[in-house]
Amino acid sequence: MEKGGMPVGDEESKDEIEIKENMAAWLLGVKNLQIQPYNLPPPGPHDVKIRVKAVGICGSDVHHFKNMRCANFVVKKPMVIGHECAGIIEEVGSQVKTLAVGDRVALEPGVSCRDCNLCKDGLYNLCKEMKFFGSPPTNGSLANQVVHPANLCFKLPQNVSLEEGAMCEPLSVGVHACRRANIGPDTKILIMGAGPIGLVTMLAARAFGSPKIVITDVDAQRLSFAKNLGAEEIIQVSTNIQVRPIIQDASEEVEKIHTAMGADIDVTFDCVGFSKTMCTALNATRAGGKVCLVGLGQSEMTIPLTPAAAREIDIIGIFRYRNTWPLCIELLRTGKLDVKPLITHRFSFNQEDVEEAFETSARGGTAIKVMFNL
Repeated sequence: MEKGGMPVGDEESKDEIEIKENMAAWLLGVKNLQIQPYNLPPPGPHDVKIRVKAVGICGSDVHHFKNMRCANFVVKKPMVIGHECAGIIEEVGSQVKTLAVGDRVALEPGVSCRDCNLCKDGLYNLCKEMKFFGSPPTNGSLANQVVHPANLCFKLPQNVSLEEGAMCEPLSVGVHACRRANIGPDTKILIMGAGPIGLVTMLAARAFGSPKIVITDVDAQRLSFAKNLGAEEIIQVSTNIQVRPIIQDASEEVEKIHTAMGADIDVTFDCVGFSKTMCTALNATRAGGKVCLVGLGQSEMTIPLTPAAAREIDIIGIFRYRNTWPLCIELLRTGKLDVKPLITHRFSFNQEDVEEAFETSARGGTAIKVMFNL
């Protein structure tokens, strides 16, 4: 299999060798991933068993890999990693009516309790009992097979590949952010951060009708990628926040941003989540506009909140997503957005490739989305 930027054939070969033992990538310690057996329970009446065919590496996976934690989620025992996934159904529970063996599906990785007030109000992504693939202590999906609730498996149209199905997970973050910020044909947007989430937010915003998008980042390579993907303007910003006050750096960047936009900025998506990026976002956004905090780089920030409040800027938070898979699949089916260029590196599922894939993703640089083909 080719590793790097060149596409390979879709991962749906009919003549697969039967899996004799389910294997998974277990995170055992800092930068210690081992492919080991993974025993699954039989599917319940409302579950399906899926042969996993495509798994992407997310930034949170990399945090777990490098630090054994991501924000407040700490890996305390061996855990199967991964959550961006798609595959082929191999077995269905007795009560499953909407899916059949052989269906190609994208998996929504979070299982909520469905019983708390948040779940009943439709805010299931905020459920305190959420069990989310690859988020401690729940095992993930970088495995030959997984068992998952059928109602969280979404059938893929024939013209949507399994890799694109796996990309529905990061794309869902961008779609949920755009819904929360009410993006439409009149919304001019600033995006802070040209990493994978910044880029899928840009694609989603364009699909929602945004007429102009400016994107900033510290990395020239990622900005060039964003430009090729459709950003009207790109701005490289400084990482030097120690020598000068954040507010001074932000004011200089705001001037560049306003010049690039040539109009008021209605909504800013901070896909980084640092004091500096939020300071810039709040100062760059027009009075009465919105700032949507997507990235969670820092758990605590120091930001100019009072001046922003005096300008009636709404600050919106998002956490993961809810009810996004049908729309993501439809956007992919109709070609209203294309996630394929984001997949820059591909690896097989073996010990050497798993280690190399995570190191590649952790280095960043030209690696946007690293994908496993199982």
